[in-house]
Amino acid sequence: MSSQTAEKAQASTAAPYKRVVRSLGTGAPVYALLVILLVALASTDPGFYEPDRFLAFVKRAAPLVILAAGQYLVIVCGEFDLSVGAIVTAGVVAAAEVYGSFPDAPWPLITAGLLLAGAATGLVSGLITTRLKVPSFITTLGMMLILEGAVFFWTGGSPHGQLAEGFRQMGRGTAMGWLPWAVLACLVAGLVAVLLMRSDFGRTLIATGDSERAAALAGVRVHRARVIAFVLSGAAAALAAVLVGGFSGVSAQAGRGYEFEAITAVVLGGVVLGGGRGSVVAAMAGAFSLQALFTLLNLQGVSGALESTVQGVIVIAAVGLGAADWSRLRRRRIHSSGGRPS
Repeated sequence: MSSQTAEKAQASTAAPYKRVVRSLGTGAPVYALLVILLVALASTDPGFYEPDRFLAFVKRAAPLVILAAGQYLVIVCGEFDLSVGAIVTAGVVAAAEVYGSFPDAPWPLITAGLLLAGAATGLVSGLITTRLKVPSFITTLGMMLILEGAVFFWTGGSPHGQLAEGFRQMGRGTAMGWLPWAVLACLVAGLVAVLLMRSDFGRTLIATGDSERAAALAGVRVHRARVIAFVLSGAAAALAAVLVGGFSGVSAQAGRGYEFEAITAVVLGGVVLGGGRGSVVAAMAGAFSLQALFTLLNLQGVSGALESTVQGVIVIAAVGLGAADWSRLRRRRIHSSGGRPS
C-alpha cells in the first residue's frame, strides 16, 4: 500500500514537469541551449547584459531571426528556400544602385519596392516548384545562382552608389532614442509569424508538410499554401536586406551564407526537415542561439572561419537526433525495467 502511495506521489510531482515539457514541444532543447549560451556569455563578458550591448546583440541577430521565421514557413510545409541569402544581397545592391541614380528617393518607397521584389521572387520559386514539379531545392538553388549572377553582371563585382542615411536608419538607428529599429522589426516579424501559425493557414502549412495527400483529400489547397509560404519567405529576406544594408553597408556578398544559417537555425529549433512538425518560436530561438554561439566563440578568440564548421556539425547532429528511433530505445528501457516505464 505504501509503495502505491509513493508511486502516486511521484507521478503527481512529475505531472507539472511533464506539462511544461509538453507545452514547450520539440523546441525544449533549443530553449535550454539558448539559456546555457546566454549564461556562458554573461560569465565570459560580465558587461554583456548592459542594455546598450544586449540590444546591440539582438540587433545583430535580427536579420537571421527574420530569415529563420521565413525559412520555417517553407520547411514546415515540406520545401526548402536556398535563395534567401541571394535576395538579401540583391536587395542591398539594388537599393544602393537606385540611390546612386536617385539620391533623394524616399526610403519608405525603396523599402516597399524591396519587399515587393522579394515577394515576387518567392512567388516565382513557388510557382516553379508547385506547377512545374521542380524540387524546391533545385528551384531555389537555381534562383540563388540567377540572382548572384545578375548582381555580379550589374555591378561588375563592385557595387556603386551609397545608401541614403534615412534608409540606413532602419538597420542602425533607434526608436524613442533607445530601442533599435532592427529589434522592433524583429519583434513585429516574430509576432506576425506566431499569429500566422496559430491561424487556419498555419495549420494548413503543417498539415501539408505532414502528409500532402491527406491534406489534399481534406480539401486543403496544397499548392496555394506552399506558394504563399515562398512569397512570405522572399518578403522576409527583403526585410532582412534592409536591416543588413543599414548596419553593414553595401557589398556584393552582403547576404552570402545567410541561407545556410537560416536552415541551421530552423533545424536547431527542432523543426523536422520534410515538414509537418515544429514551432516558429523555436526556429527563431534557434537563430538567437546560433548568434549567441558565434558571439561566444568570438569572445573566446576562436576564428570566425570555423563558423561554417560549427553550422555543419549542428545540422548533422540535429537531424540525426531528430531521426533517431527513440521509440525503440523506450521499449528497451521498459523491457529492462520489467514492464514498467522508467
